[in-house]
Amino acid sequence: MKRPEVLSPCGDMECLKAAVYNGCDAVYLGGESFGARKFAKNFSRDEIVEAARFCHLYGVRVYVTVNTVVYEDEIDKLIDYVRFLHKSNVDALIVQDLGVMNIIRHKFPNMEIHASTQAHNYDKYGIEAIKNIGCKRVVLARELTLDEVKNIKVDIEKEVFVHGALCLCYSGNCLFSAFANNRSGNRGECVGSCRMKYKFLQNNKELDIGGEYPLSMKSLCTLPLINKLIDAGIDSFKIEGRMKSKEYVGYITRLYREKIDEYLTNKTVTVTKEEVENMMKLYNREFTLGYLFNDITSDHMNIKSSNHMGVIIGDMLYSDKKIIKFRLRSDLYQEDGIRFDNKDGMIVNKLYNEKMLLVNHLSKGDIAIVDNKIGLDHALIVRKTIDTKLNDAINNYEKKKVPVSIKCDALVGKELSVSVICDDIKITKTGAILEKADKAPTSKDRIIEQLSKLGGTAFTLDDIKVNTKEDAFVPIKLLNDLRRECINELTSTRENSIPHEFKECDYVVEKNNKKNKFNINVLVSNEEQLNEVVKYKVDNIYTSDFELYEKYKKKYNMYYRTDRVEKDFKELKKENILATNLSAVYKYYKNNNVISDSYLNVLNSSAIEYLNTYKLDRITLSYENTLDNLKELKDYLSNIEVIVYGTPELMVMKHDLIDYNVHTNDKFKEFYKYSIEGINKDRYKVIKENDNTYIYDKNKYNLIDKIDYIKSLKVGSIRLEFFDEDKSTINSILKEVFNG
Repeated sequence: MKRPEVLSPCGDMECLKAAVYNGCDAVYLGGESFGARKFAKNFSRDEIVEAARFCHLYGVRVYVTVNTVVYEDEIDKLIDYVRFLHKSNVDALIVQDLGVMNIIRHKFPNMEIHASTQAHNYDKYGIEAIKNIGCKRVVLARELTLDEVKNIKVDIEKEVFVHGALCLCYSGNCLFSAFANNRSGNRGECVGSCRMKYKFLQNNKELDIGGEYPLSMKSLCTLPLINKLIDAGIDSFKIEGRMKSKEYVGYITRLYREKIDEYLTNKTVTVTKEEVENMMKLYNREFTLGYLFNDITSDHMNIKSSNHMGVIIGDMLYSDKKIIKFRLRSDLYQEDGIRFDNKDGMIVNKLYNEKMLLVNHLSKGDIAIVDNKIGLDHALIVRKTIDTKLNDAINNYEKKKVPVSIKCDALVGKELSVSVICDDIKITKTGAILEKADKAPTSKDRIIEQLSKLGGTAFTLDDIKVNTKEDAFVPIKLLNDLRRECINELTSTRENSIPHEFKECDYVVEKNNKKNKFNINVLVSNEEQLNEVVKYKVDNIYTSDFELYEKYKKKYNMYYRTDRVEKDFKELKKENILATNLSAVYKYYKNNNVISDSYLNVLNSSAIEYLNTYKLDRITLSYENTLDNLKELKDYLSNIEVIVYGTPELMVMKHDLIDYNVHTNDKFKEFYKYSIEGINKDRYKVIKENDNTYIYDKNKYNLIDKIDYIKSLKVGSIRLEFFDEDKSTINSILKEVFNG
């Protein structure tokens, strides 16, 4: 049975070493640019070089995240960065942007590409398209069940998340942070909009849903069922956590490594209560098996808290302005971290017993007293969120060593020879011709003793063979020198191993700024909107309503807009399609007249070039496009469509937000309207369609006053998207567009 890769997150060098020493097979990390965790510590260029050398010494692969969407004026910087990573001998790049994949494959054909989960890898044909771009591996969407993973019969390495934080929105499809907080998740700046407080509203009235965090998911933990993932043949088990501590990285890595090896050896997986509690102390929002194991009908959300919850260690007794008193359910140490009812937290700098004497440790059943430096006035329970003793134990691990074999020939009349063999590398060093000993020959045991001295190196002795007749005099210094030279060369050889030979080719995106008729296109949500739109000379009309499309497709130039997460593709030929996912472009509707939609996150000329290989009618730029970026793309705009008005979908999710929180049988009747309200009173509409739940922006995206400028850049088409607009509003907007 194949041994799956344990892939560990690294926010800095300390985390990287913790991952390596605790048994990972590969690490993933971000540099100073183009990574989807912009606010992690991340690695400088020098540190990336150091990381690659260190990891390769231990036989560990290094994957670097280049998984943001990239604007046109960043292409030269991107190419320089990829060139540096390639020359630094990193093993693979994790990429979201179709244009970046296209650039790497053409310009650096030997560089290995992994398609980030941000690329929305949720079905067979989208993944097949990803493979055909040139990706060796795909990081699968966290929404997939294990059965769905098994049914993706594509010859490509498959990587799944097995532990850590979960995004509520399909990765790469979330615009919440970008539009609500002006920090793009697709650019590595996510503020965690799904971890914020919201009220859940039905017809503008708040419903009591039992918590303040309706968008917050629990933490993923598949450790108890890791055997099922191994049996499924998944290639890589990915741990989330590039912003977590080195203790978290080290311990979680070690647990998954141990349980995988246990199953491969004994066909059993045993997870102890202590191991679960330790994982909870390091980081948890409570645990779920996630979508992999269909853990969606149970409580996979944690709407009560979006913080690290730790474990309950005490019950509150009393608090005033000076002290907090509680009874312990388990041990508490000075410098531990505690939190009260998941709200206020503190480090226990001073710990008192019930006699108000300073102590450094209290046990289960004791009364603990701490200074009230957080102004706590009421709480019921106390949680431990940092366990100093656990952290000390985690950091006191036996470092991973690389096994080597040593062979020595020590025969009279021949050169002393020492060879060190590690995997497929053999290093041999020879010394002086050995003479016969006058009095005391060097024993075989003495030779073995000297050659076994590998302390302070990355290696451990696995096997040693010494060929000697024990009549030779072997200078101990020479023996030590040869051993040291072999180990030094082996170290250097492994550190400087080249996973992919550097190769750079010429690559230029051809300009395609042909003269086309300027089109004004409109998306409608219902028949009433359609009837208003056709009063104007719009060129094309889009709709997600298939029945509406079928009813009017012969009368008007209609396009059917696919679902963002489409499971039941329609059998259509020679029809007009607005494709919102890569599968629709690549396979399901390739024999139709296809336009790619904004949700393919196109922002650069290389992505345009790639999609043009499918001979699309038009390519729509992302909602995250800017006017400055549009100007940079001026030589590639003839078949480009730009959205100038609409209501962006901030999230598309598998989680049924309405069904989960509303418990009346008629919850989906048309007279019920749902929304969430943030702490600043901003409201976002919530709609369920075709088994997906959508959250829409509170504001209208509006570039109507920029249409003349956009048209001057020779853009092929503009689009207006009508969501909840009434006839009067639509009439007003279209008058402005056509008469302005």
